[in-house]
Amino acid sequence: MRKVFILLLTISLSVSFTSCKSDKKTDKTTDAEKNAAFSLKKATNEINFTAYKFTEKTPVGGQFRQIEITSGGAGNTIKEALHNTEFSIPVSSIFTKDSSRDYKIQKFFFDVMSNTKLLSGKLMIENDSIGSAMIKMNGVSEKVPFKYTIVNNTFAMSATMDVSKWNALDALASLNKVCEALHTGADGVSKTWSDVALNIISEF
Repeated sequence: MRKVFILLLTISLSVSFTSCKSDKKTDKTTDAEKNAAFSLKKATNEINFTAYKFTEKTPVGGQFRQIEITSGGAGNTIKEALHNTEFSIPVSSIFTKDSSRDYKIQKFFFDVMSNTKLLSGKLMIENDSIGSAMIKMNGVSEKVPFKYTIVNNTFAMSATMDVSKWNALDALASLNKVCEALHTGADGVSKTWSDVALNIISEF
């Protein structure tokens, strides 16, 4: 009986120890990232965009409310923190203050593309005022030049991307079809433009 008790106790301790090991989460943040003066993960990040409808190019604004820094994003200066940072943005986080519009953009634009649950990319700082972002969408990676400023620990960048470079004109036509009436202007033409303005602000 004593041997059986000892055996059961040994098994119990073994299982408990194994469970503790498997439940332990690995912190992937390096000491360099923890000690960096500037961190995009800790910054307040706004990802705003402006699309256009009607022949007269009327702006329609929106934003993505989530961003994940997948690599880099920390440094002793803001430029160092930004340079070579890799990120991903879930398209489900789109927000235009109109839930019906959000649904249509996600379903009839992004969902029409290939492997575009996420927009991913990499930032590169070239000098004190310009940089570029390599953005992947619809299985295509394209470089997007941008201009930026850094004032009072606030990084602000602006750029324009043409979705035709990501082979997304079919997706754009799909969106325009479902929004045909809403995108028809005074001239009777239904129009959704292929260029989208980007404005990203990070407050450190």
